[in-house]
Amino acid sequence: MNRKLRNAAALLCGVLWIQFGSAQVLNAPEAAPNQTPPAGSTPWSAVCASSSFNDYWVNFTWGPPLVNSDNEFILELSDATGDFSSPVELARDASKNVTFDFYFQFSLPTNIRGEGYRMRVRSTSPALTSAVSVAYPMYYLDVNSSLTIRPQGQADFGDGTAEVCDGNSITLEVYGLANAGTYQYNWYRSGSPLSDKGPSITVTQAGMYNVEIDYGACSGSGNTLSNLIDVTTGSSLGIAINPPSKTALCAGETEVLTANISGMGLTYTWFKDGSPITSPTIDDHTYTVDANIAGFEGDYEVEIFGPGACVERSAAQTITNAGDFTVTRDNAASVVVLPSQSATLSITTDASSATYQWYKDGNPVAGATSTSLNVTDADTGTYFARVFLSGGACSGTSKDSPATSVVSPSSLEMDIAYNGSYAACTNTSAMLEVSQIRALDGSGGSTDVTADLLGAMSYQWFKDGSPVGGATGASISLTDITENGVYHIEGSISSYSPASNNLSVQLRVNETLVLNSTSLTVCGPSQPVTLSTPTDLSSESFDWFRDGTNLNLTTPTIDVGTPGVYQLVLQRNGCPLPSNEVTISPLDENLISLDLGTDLRFPEGSSRTVNASGGDTYRWLDSNNNQLGTASSFTFTRDGDYTLVATLGGCQITRAITVTYLDTFRVPNVISVNGDGINDQWILPNSYSGRQDVNVIIYNERGEEVFNENNYQNNWPSSAASFPAQNMVFYYKIRNAEKVLKQGTITVIR
Repeated sequence: MNRKLRNAAALLCGVLWIQFGSAQVLNAPEAAPNQTPPAGSTPWSAVCASSSFNDYWVNFTWGPPLVNSDNEFILELSDATGDFSSPVELARDASKNVTFDFYFQFSLPTNIRGEGYRMRVRSTSPALTSAVSVAYPMYYLDVNSSLTIRPQGQADFGDGTAEVCDGNSITLEVYGLANAGTYQYNWYRSGSPLSDKGPSITVTQAGMYNVEIDYGACSGSGNTLSNLIDVTTGSSLGIAINPPSKTALCAGETEVLTANISGMGLTYTWFKDGSPITSPTIDDHTYTVDANIAGFEGDYEVEIFGPGACVERSAAQTITNAGDFTVTRDNAASVVVLPSQSATLSITTDASSATYQWYKDGNPVAGATSTSLNVTDADTGTYFARVFLSGGACSGTSKDSPATSVVSPSSLEMDIAYNGSYAACTNTSAMLEVSQIRALDGSGGSTDVTADLLGAMSYQWFKDGSPVGGATGASISLTDITENGVYHIEGSISSYSPASNNLSVQLRVNETLVLNSTSLTVCGPSQPVTLSTPTDLSSESFDWFRDGTNLNLTTPTIDVGTPGVYQLVLQRNGCPLPSNEVTISPLDENLISLDLGTDLRFPEGSSRTVNASGGDTYRWLDSNNNQLGTASSFTFTRDGDYTLVATLGGCQITRAITVTYLDTFRVPNVISVNGDGINDQWILPNSYSGRQDVNVIIYNERGEEVFNENNYQNNWPSSAASFPAQNMVFYYKIRNAEKVLKQGTITVIR
């Protein structure tokens, strides 16, 4: 769609909105000619950005009504598949809130590469999103110079040739390019594209091979086409590694691997586990495997090329570690041995045949030749076990276990804690217990030894500094307020006598304070509710609270006329004893409901029966307070003002009811505003006028709103001067919250 058509469409949207109140229309952004002077004339079809050029434009149109003054239009970009889950902001503009056709200028982010990008525009006030654009190829050409490729394993591309043996293959790779694995590529053989897209390609056929970065529609702009490698095919010489004398080596051993072809001036490259371990070297037909080097185990290959030989790699020769085994420490790295106790150090190994020797502080322990060693508090030091292979080719090879530090404590510490949740003056019972025992070394380090000593230690509990009779266990249970006080425990084992921290216990009396109420609903100060308790308060200290605030009342019962949450708090042995909470609610007049409401309208000569609910008693009164009935329902036959008086829980609730006869005339479509007092104003039936829930809207012939009111008072027009022409036509809508009740035209005659 050209710009003139878009402008016409935007204007049409504005007219439609004026008539029908539609929202803004945001159109999809479109590629535009470059607007940077001198402006271009042709929109772009693909974004091929680079460090030397990154200036692009899109055209955006939208339709009225106007957006808010604080609005911003934001141009957003999808991912390469057209998905907007995480859009990228390209540009934003807060100056076009009254411009329905304008351009965005943007630069492409440097990480964008793909064929399926789409754009959209989002407004912020109101929050709306445009239609999505067509898909565009977009690429940032961060590499725009020629690539280089080489046969894998070579230092460079050499003389630009390579040879592959019959039945074998070689690998060509891109090199000298940072982050080569993050790009897609187009590989070619003699000008024909191949399916491979990675930074390397395995080839078995002869041909002229080269590669470029796959920039999709922008590939021609990238100038990344590489050098050529001329691959030819040749016959295999049958390269292999001669069978070695050993394929399983012990520590200290070496083994020379030898290629079966030598003396031909060939270039050799040795590989381990598929990776080169030597540089291409002429006549380097041997390689020495050294078992003293960590990680020597693996699969070894040799590759050759040179005069009269194509590139050929041997089958793999596997070399293993004959002395490979593991030694695992089974105990903790630090072992604390307490007086009169012992600990066992142990190791495990996967060696099939082994002997053992334990060492303390670097010296062998006499007779300690098994997988475990028992130590006491007198045997402090650093220990490890040395494991020797005792059979096979690597007999005598050894490996040490991780070291263990054996210490005895310089002192013990002990903590006590509450078992479970505890709060002063809240619990009616509590249990205290030993929570942790720690062994301290001479430098201040500590080790948790609770599991080792909890059951072995002797205890005595103390309250307020005095021993508690019979309390000699690791815990103490308290259930009475006479047991309130400050507690600690002292322990004893061997020469250690740790004492714990102090914990205070203040239990609440095990008593329930009940608060009663004569009612849960209050009608007002004239009809108070009485709160009381069966507990004798004559010699007690207590407080009354409403919504957490002390009422400063000292009577054993109180009369309340204010809604709120009430509670009685009694002081017992220094702890507050709270009662249950009593919620006094105000009378909810909405509990009395009328099924037809309080505004009744029906034709004269008919009737309406209103049913009331929610009350205990009912009285129906006319405007002179004459009682008409006492049932829960009443049938009205005449217009007028009525009153319902209902009682609920001792409270009285009134409802004013208005009964009106329905008008029988229809909505007029012609009025004459000539000032004669007859038909000068647009008079609606009372089913529409004078109602807060009915909305009356009037539009002029251009769709402009000239009147909009709820509770219409039959007062339009207010003046004949508003009508300069004869026979002017207006449009109206009468609606409630859910739907249009009536609509049509009004002809105003002067």
